[in-house]
Amino acid sequence: MSKYSFLDDYSEGCHPRILESLSKTNLVQQTAYGDDEYSEKARSLIHEQIKSSEIPVFFVAGGTLANIIISSASLRSHEAVIAAHTGHIVVRETGAIEATGHKIISVQSDDGKLTPEAINTAVANNAHFPHMARPRLVYISNATETGTVYTKAELQALSLVCKDNGLLLLLDGARLGVALTAGVNDLSLADVAKLTDIFWIGGTKAGALIGEAIVIPNPELAKDFAFHIKQRGGLLAKGRLLGIQFMELFSDGLFFELTQHTNTMAQKLSDSITALGYRLAAPTESNQVFLILPDTLIASLKVNYDFYVWEKVDKQHSVTRMVTSWATDEKQVDALIAEIKKLSA
Repeated sequence: MSKYSFLDDYSEGCHPRILESLSKTNLVQQTAYGDDEYSEKARSLIHEQIKSSEIPVFFVAGGTLANIIISSASLRSHEAVIAAHTGHIVVRETGAIEATGHKIISVQSDDGKLTPEAINTAVANNAHFPHMARPRLVYISNATETGTVYTKAELQALSLVCKDNGLLLLLDGARLGVALTAGVNDLSLADVAKLTDIFWIGGTKAGALIGEAIVIPNPELAKDFAFHIKQRGGLLAKGRLLGIQFMELFSDGLFFELTQHTNTMAQKLSDSITALGYRLAAPTESNQVFLILPDTLIASLKVNYDFYVWEKVDKQHSVTRMVTSWATDEKQVDALIAEIKKLSA
């Protein structure tokens, strides 16, 4: 029997509705490079969510590519990015931002979030010009690498401190869908568009086959952005592939329906396993569940399930990360809970 995976939120392909739409439109001729009717419809649906038809929306294939293009387009060669030390661009993108020639100023964070105080400190500690790279772009993700979710008040405070310091605010939205449907969330896509200079909406982790939508509220950053996409190899000739997927995701609320399911499955895992007496390493706010489990239990569970062993806690316990997706089978969640209960008896 093959293992059921809780490793990540992109183990499956795409939602069947997307696959059906890709097949149905397959032989319909369209203009290339994202100027097709499906991409235009997708943009209009996103515009409805962000409450503005004037904000440019671009589609690219993946998240690391989105971050590379954004940093390259936003920064001059001597400018740097401020990010939490757990940020995706710091620990999960193989130095992609540094490879574009930009320093990352990493800031310690206990919960994956940046604070105004941390940003002010980073600015103050990197102000010996021209001998230090100048902080210019602040990178956050929502949800964060540790699964936490920014509140509206927190994002407003970050937006304000960035404006006060002449900084740009980038929100990595690989898991923006689960952030916006989380129980602790009070943000809308329209709020995100008002409070950031540039952000992207993750499709890959929300039911798409591939694809992210870059949204640019700051008109200065939007200028010539298409050139940067092309120069970095992000402009697909068959841009319809991305447009069709976002058209389907943002039709009839599918995007939010799928990400809500993702959160519901994570919360069920978290509540049920902690009810058995096990502790969380971090609160479960979105679709990443960080559990502290005995190493013997982990070894037994690994026979039938895949998940990350995140880090050691002590000689007998480790933190595990279990991630749910838009396609997580509730029967498999129930089976995992039952297995842990049986092994803990």
